[in-house]
Amino acid sequence: MQKLNLPQADLKITTENGKTKIFDIIRKKYVVLTPEEQVRQEFIHYLINKKNYPKGLLAVEKKLKIYNLEKRTDIVLYNTSGNPAVIIECKAPSVNISQKTFDQIARYNMNFKAEYLIVTNGIKHYCCKPDYKNKTYGFLKEIPDFEQITNNKT
Repeated sequence: MQKLNLPQADLKITTENGKTKIFDIIRKKYVVLTPEEQVRQEFIHYLINKKNYPKGLLAVEKKLKIYNLEKRTDIVLYNTSGNPAVIIECKAPSVNISQKTFDQIARYNMNFKAEYLIVTNGIKHYCCKPDYKNKTYGFLKEIPDFEQITNNKT
């Protein structure tokens, strides 16, 4: 596994039928350990352990439809009202975060209208807050913790 720019996480890793797998604490099952999955799992631990996101409000690989195509978001944080508050797109560490990545998460957000969007490759992390009225995005210096999101103080 590659060293990421995230705090050390207590990850459960096993080998099954010759495949390395990592335990997903949200889906409560082992999944194949790919570079992108490593980023997703370490980022989930970061959100829960460092940013106090409640595990019960997180969803992984949430299905959505865009122009009759079925897609999946990597991570969605719901607010206490059950509405999407944060959409997170994870990429492998070898993938550079580009405009294409932001376009992808913006397309996903057309369905959700989340308060925040986060893009990470485990090395670099970007968070922005959409301004739906002015059709712009404001980038934040750091990822907000759960209390900031619920109080909308960013």
